[in-house]
Amino acid sequence: MNQAKQATKAHWKDFLRLIRSSNPSKWLIVFAIVLGFIETAAGLAVPLLTMQLVDQLAGSAFNISFMFLLAGILIVQTVFSGLSFYFMTYIGEKIVAAIRNSLWQHILRLPIPFFDEQQSGETMSRITQDTNIIKTLITQHLITFLTGIISIIGSIIFLLMIDWKMTVIMLVSVPLSILVILPLGQKMYKIANATQDEMADFSANLGRVLANIRLVKAYHAEQTEGAYGHKNIHNLFKFGLKEAKVQAFISPFMTFVMMLVLVILIGYGGVKVASGHLTAGSLVAIIIYMFQIVVPFTQLASFFTSLQKALGATERIQEILSIHHEGNRAKLEVQDARQTISFHNVAFAYQKDMIIKNFTLTIPPGKMTAFVGPSGSGKTTLFSMLECFYKPGFGEIKLGETNIYDFTLPSWRNQIGYVSQESPLMSGTIKENILYGIDHDVTEQDIQQAIQQANALEFINRLPDGVYTQVGEGGMKLSGGQRQRIAIARALIRNPKILLLDEATSNLDSESELLVQKALQKLMVNRTTLVIAHRLSTVLEADQIVVLEGGSITGIGTHEELLRTHTFYEKLAKQQLKNPS
Repeated sequence: MNQAKQATKAHWKDFLRLIRSSNPSKWLIVFAIVLGFIETAAGLAVPLLTMQLVDQLAGSAFNISFMFLLAGILIVQTVFSGLSFYFMTYIGEKIVAAIRNSLWQHILRLPIPFFDEQQSGETMSRITQDTNIIKTLITQHLITFLTGIISIIGSIIFLLMIDWKMTVIMLVSVPLSILVILPLGQKMYKIANATQDEMADFSANLGRVLANIRLVKAYHAEQTEGAYGHKNIHNLFKFGLKEAKVQAFISPFMTFVMMLVLVILIGYGGVKVASGHLTAGSLVAIIIYMFQIVVPFTQLASFFTSLQKALGATERIQEILSIHHEGNRAKLEVQDARQTISFHNVAFAYQKDMIIKNFTLTIPPGKMTAFVGPSGSGKTTLFSMLECFYKPGFGEIKLGETNIYDFTLPSWRNQIGYVSQESPLMSGTIKENILYGIDHDVTEQDIQQAIQQANALEFINRLPDGVYTQVGEGGMKLSGGQRQRIAIARALIRNPKILLLDEATSNLDSESELLVQKALQKLMVNRTTLVIAHRLSTVLEADQIVVLEGGSITGIGTHEELLRTHTFYEKLAKQQLKNPS
């Protein structure tokens, strides 16, 4: 029991911390609450005026001023209710917008291992659905919770003044209702948590399938994915039914209590009116006050249900916010990237399997270093560590005499241009993709020069909209060679000092390969270039070739040197080259 209380207390603290972090306008909150209180006060005055109006009508002493006063009070209640709802909704939207922005900015800065483990759809669910649950609590339930308490307290005070015996009869039902509703709130919390987890899984599956829809159709996997999606939907259906079962008990129970109290009040009150101990107006006022107690009390039940959901959503949001992002405390800016890059006894493992072992290498500035070796030997992992996607488990990577992790990430990554086998493009125009990530002004002349150097000018000029042509999702409206040349233009315009090429021509036809190769030759001039080579023909002129096997270096040298001294390289050359020597 103590553990449950501590957990609930921790969830409350997390929720309040999350709300405070959004820095809501305190004055606006106070203003919205005051409006709500005025609405509630007006509502509390209505039964009293109604009581006097009914008694006047019963006594044939009708005063029209009471009609106008009652109408005015109702108008005030309506206007202030609308204003209070609007401002509370505004506050809720602002808070959730701030939370979403904070969450989004944090997620963008999380390290790559987080994205390796999490499906994108699940992360999307945290940003959209979990934050929406918090918004629902603030906009739809918070103001009714606060005004509901005032309404209940005020109604009880007025009821005690009118007839305390009938008030006691009515209040007997309150503890009974609380005893029933509170345990159900805990049950709703667990169901809501499970529902959100299942919804996140469903969103993740949707994102996975839609992002790879061509693969799904190419391999006739519609039935397989349909069955998997049906399972997710059915699970959501079951959780929906579980929630409905709880609600199906709460709502009828509250209706039963309300009707029972109403019947008792009318019966008992009718007897008192008939005996002359209570006026007809007083009975009407008592019945209206009863509704002003029961209705807010029912809303309180909805508030606590929504609160339980919001606490669960907060817990999941805080799980992400508690993950340290890759921004470090490094203050050093890269002053000169044209220095030696060196690996010193570097080791790295993704899980338990060691991918890179005792890796020591010096990469001279302004030269071309190529990496060859079988799949799984650690070539791409080296690139990932150079980009600071992963941190070595052991050892150091230095630029000159400085560990690259001592540089701020923006200043280090701004030195790097990366072109992969299938350079991804973002949905948008060709121009937007070329300028992707650029945070300073670039002239049209610079863009045209990058396009020309990337050998992309001819095909772009043939397109109806030129650089404003939409590339489609992932660049699917362009050919592989065209996408590669856009990626090279994107690298050129950044003017990187360090160039990482992951065999950028391996998936292209002969004509496209020739154009891309020419573009790459221009890109590599006076830059420290690291190349992952699957085909030796692309790196024969490299200043040094590094042979990787099983995460370790087994040979370093030029093509001619390795051909004479390295058995694996010699075998590779004979397989791929017509004239290895």
